[in-house]
Amino acid sequence: MKILHLPAYFYPEKAASSYLIDNIYQAISNEGFETLVYTPLPTRGICDTVRNEYKYRPKESMYNNHMIVYRFKLMKEGRSAFGRAIRYTVSCWKQILRGVFYKESKSCDIMLVFSTPPIQGAMAAIIKYFNRIPIVYNLQDIFPDSLVGSSLVKNGSFLWKIGRKIEDFTYRHADKIIVISEDFKKNIMEKGVPENKIEVVYNWVDEKAVIDIPRSNNILFKKYNLDPSKFYLTYCGNIGLTQNMELLVSVAGELQSEYPSIQFVLIGEGAYLNTLKNRILEFDLRNIVILPFQPYEDISHVFSLGDVGLVISKPGVGANSVPSKTWSIMSASRPVLANFDENELMTIIEENECGIFTKAGDELAFKNAILKLYFDEEKCRELGRKGRSFVMDRLTREVGTKKYVDVIRDTYYQSLQN
Repeated sequence: MKILHLPAYFYPEKAASSYLIDNIYQAISNEGFETLVYTPLPTRGICDTVRNEYKYRPKESMYNNHMIVYRFKLMKEGRSAFGRAIRYTVSCWKQILRGVFYKESKSCDIMLVFSTPPIQGAMAAIIKYFNRIPIVYNLQDIFPDSLVGSSLVKNGSFLWKIGRKIEDFTYRHADKIIVISEDFKKNIMEKGVPENKIEVVYNWVDEKAVIDIPRSNNILFKKYNLDPSKFYLTYCGNIGLTQNMELLVSVAGELQSEYPSIQFVLIGEGAYLNTLKNRILEFDLRNIVILPFQPYEDISHVFSLGDVGLVISKPGVGANSVPSKTWSIMSASRPVLANFDENELMTIIEENECGIFTKAGDELAFKNAILKLYFDEEKCRELGRKGRSFVMDRLTREVGTKKYVDVIRDTYYQSLQN
């Protein structure tokens, strides 16, 4: 079987969930499937030197020659939403041309498409019209719902209506939709997607790659001159408009003078990063440290750095999502402190006693939860141990990637029967 994959972002670009895609590729290759990739020159999370190196790599072989990657020229990604939208549109147009007219694309049996940016699914549907091959669509974020939640788009507005048209078009033409939670499944079923078209596969964590690293052995403390005697709350992922960094800044300001041992470490990049840095300077916050994304080989050190791992978002943004960073926090035997919409994440945390859940936007509850964990180190360790047990029971890499392989294979064979 040969898979056509047209990602907007691809290695060596860095994102919090890059390991998921790598795990999927590895599992697909181990199964003997071939993958053909057409993707832009890398831009996100890398320096110009690395980007320039890939200009001279028009064709690459990866995963023991089971994957062939072709890169095409495209402008760098800017920080403005309008600039990114233009870049996405140009990228999709180039991928459509390659998917429809290139000889190698015509030899593919199935497409695997991810939901970022949201027009990727519609792009795949156009290619499907010409090549007559099925689509497996992986839904990691629901647009335009997430834009409404972040107040970037109003419900019922012109942009919302366009987003819904694209969403419906994508769901209608996808042969199978992989969603990351039961809440996602419920959301798209309410929009008319038949249940037999949907597969729930939780984002997993590589339980062998993300383990507890004792603080005395954690390389990040020395690398960034962090005081190992302090109490750290860590956030790892996108520092964007929806993550409610304003709440975090406010709570950090309240805690700074009375509890100087409590420190926040934020690891990541995103559209809100520069604003966040300005807020830190404006309020003279000495208890917030910002670090860049770290190499994947150091992922255990990243998620073991803190005493507590944070999962936060603005109200209305995370109604249907369970961020995959949650599993990495648990896998490193750290308690999860969530400030999130009341959904499946709340149920998982509370029923399995692997952290503390607070309602998105509830600043007082978030602050009190921090202090509760700060004053009870044994409770922290107990919650962390239970989180690790939850991962080992339900969310291993082997379980998750096998489901992807099964969905891809079954979708292909079903298409042959139709």
